[in-house]
Amino acid sequence: MDRELITISEAAKLLGVSIDTLRRWDEKGQLKSVRSEGGHRYYSKEQIENYSNDIFKLAKNWVSNKTEISVQFYCSDSSTFQARLIKMSNELSLTSDKNLKNNFSLVVAIAGEIGNNSFDHNLGNWPDEPGVFFGFDLSKRQIILADRGQGVLQTLKQVKPELVDDSSALIVAFTEIISGRAPEERGNGLKFVRKVVERNDMKLFFKSGNAELKVSKESPLSIIKSDISIRGCLVLIRF
Repeated sequence: MDRELITISEAAKLLGVSIDTLRRWDEKGQLKSVRSEGGHRYYSKEQIENYSNDIFKLAKNWVSNKTEISVQFYCSDSSTFQARLIKMSNELSLTSDKNLKNNFSLVVAIAGEIGNNSFDHNLGNWPDEPGVFFGFDLSKRQIILADRGQGVLQTLKQVKPELVDDSSALIVAFTEIISGRAPEERGNGLKFVRKVVERNDMKLFFKSGNAELKVSKESPLSIIKSDISIRGCLVLIRF
């Protein structure tokens, strides 16, 4: 059993977070440790690897619980985001799947649109931690993005002050043509994202505030209200 366990410092290094973060996660029950007789925390290596591979869970915890973001997923500025987007594009271009090879550029385009929105519409106005969470698992065909910015409602209220809740803001963002002036570009960009998803074999989950939107080729746009609210946005793209 001892050979299957790793120390808290080794676990922190694998996850790209601090030891204090792992202690807080343990106390919250988010990622439980095994205690030695002396009270030292240990983790199974398999447990840490599984947790790290669940990228959506990591992003969700970051935007919901304000946990520390792993350095391997954190893009502090748009240049870092663009560099990782290019890396993802290069990896996708090497796929042997013919269908994916034909439209991987669209996958990159919608991920880029969503990530760029986070920087464009929160520049100088980050209410919490700046930057975006950007992770992808090409074996699972999923891309995850998140930010702790102002959210879609606050962005669009600058030009549509009559908006009163997150659900109506998402409807406007994904369905209505606004003007081409900043700061409305978030809405127009998300209509492009919707069109790409609906015309291809993709699925989109987009959460902002307490509203959750789903779009796919098979199903029309749907929005539901969530019991849990986040400040910014949480996105899952499946392709």
